[in-house]
Amino acid sequence: MANLLHAVRSAVAPLTRTRVFRAVGPVVLPPVERALAWISGGRLQVSALLVPSLVLHSTGARSGEPRDTYLMYTPEGNGRAIVAGSAFAQGKHPAWTYNLLAHPEAAISVRGRRLPVRATLIGDDERDEVWALIERQWPGYRGYERTSGRVVRLFRLQLLPDDAGTRSASSR
Repeated sequence: MANLLHAVRSAVAPLTRTRVFRAVGPVVLPPVERALAWISGGRLQVSALLVPSLVLHSTGARSGEPRDTYLMYTPEGNGRAIVAGSAFAQGKHPAWTYNLLAHPEAAISVRGRRLPVRATLIGDDERDEVWALIERQWPGYRGYERTSGRVVRLFRLQLLPDDAGTRSASSR
């Protein structure tokens, strides 16, 4: 099954780096993700058909209002996950990255389960290693960074203890 999934990802990944996808994806995918989440009670995501996906629940950097963002993540083990602020290779950083910089305490929902996390910006000394991990999951994903003309912000999300104890994002 893992080999089949890798083959499908390898075939689909180049399509996600086309100009058409980068133009249409940011407009079409978020409302489709929200609709599917509403219908499924937060248990299903379109992106989760190909990659591990989560909903990031952050606090607006300027507004202080709650914000929800649907993201691909890469499990890192030990209750940690990596998210990349690729923004479909757009020229500016996505708003959720500013939110995490201002308010690193956040939450994620994976398959309908909400879990508290702390976000940490990944430093230059780890970037190549983390990108390699991400690209084992989604081949060529770092191409978004080259296309965008900016350094994509990478964050490590560490699960925090909650009422039921610490849970591992890598087991989801």
